[in-house]
Amino acid sequence: MARDDSDDLLARMQAMDFGPACDLLGFRILDFDHETATALCSFEAKPEFCNPRGAIQGGIVSAMLDTAMSIAGVGKSNLELAVPTLEMKTTYLRPALPGTLYCEGRVVRMGRNIAFFEGTLADAEGKLLATATSTAFLIPDQNKA
Repeated sequence: MARDDSDDLLARMQAMDFGPACDLLGFRILDFDHETATALCSFEAKPEFCNPRGAIQGGIVSAMLDTAMSIAGVGKSNLELAVPTLEMKTTYLRPALPGTLYCEGRVVRMGRNIAFFEGTLADAEGKLLATATSTAFLIPDQNKA
């Protein structure tokens, strides 16, 4: 895929409505590399997402990782497929704190019906906070414009 095509795909992805859950998470697509099927996203981790110890609750961290991995699959399919998660494993390495967090999602393998993804979440200084892997089902996107 030529860079111009990649730029067009990124612009189309950035213009998509990913729904209220992504809005709540302060989600933004920063970049998508079609060649490596990697999406770079950011999230605004709000103080309201914290547990009593002041760290972002683990389910919210998982939601961020799930989103970035799914975006990688959607981008790899040129926005043709939805990629609902079938299973996911998250490993928490250090506490995520409020502020801007960066997530990378990558397609490991994409078959006809199933895809495998991996993701990483880091803070603004680049410290790795969590990793994840997931398996998703591939279906035609019924909401495609």
